[in-house]
Amino acid sequence: MAWENIPDWAQAITRTMLQALRERDPYTYGHCCRVARNARLLAKAAGLSEYEQKVIELASLFHDLGKLGIPDSVLLKPGRLTPEEEAIMRAHPVKSAEIIQPLSSIKFFKSSVPGIRHHHERIDGLGYPDGASGDKIPLEARIILIADTYDAMTTTRPYRKALAREIAYKELKQFAGRQFDPHLVGVFLKSHQHWGDLEEEITAEFIATNFRRAA
Repeated sequence: MAWENIPDWAQAITRTMLQALRERDPYTYGHCCRVARNARLLAKAAGLSEYEQKVIELASLFHDLGKLGIPDSVLLKPGRLTPEEEAIMRAHPVKSAEIIQPLSSIKFFKSSVPGIRHHHERIDGLGYPDGASGDKIPLEARIILIADTYDAMTTTRPYRKALAREIAYKELKQFAGRQFDPHLVGVFLKSHQHWGDLEEEITAEFIATNFRRAA
């Protein structure tokens, strides 16, 4: 497959959006960075191509960008959300995809939209926003969901403390086949322990190195 050059202006927009997310909500920014790293490594362990790995990494960086528009009273609420607040929170995958959509004239960014929009779909069809199930959920989204959920469980949130790695593993295994793709859960559980806990800073240099040219 030929390599696609990513224009400088698109890279600049990428950096600007990530900086905006970092200023708005440092936790979500760090979460997106960690999810991007683990999703890319899971894609690699699952045998996906370099291009697919980079698409998943990009989609993971932007998967929660829609939270920029969620009020602090909902985003940072320490207790259980009301049904109305839950509806506001559940809108973020669609909003994230809409933010990226204007860049879809570039194939690389267009390829990231399905993973962004569908990263909260469930294998059993009980997810959102579209209630997709099984193989109808884009593979990118199934990968991001596992990395996303693992990081959410193992970091402290406003409403609960971080869970131990072993407990997170158990949760992923328990809900494999219902919430998560069982094959991908197996790949994650086998591989994750070898990845370490390094947090990669998403700098201008990182973007230029990883997203200047997409396979």
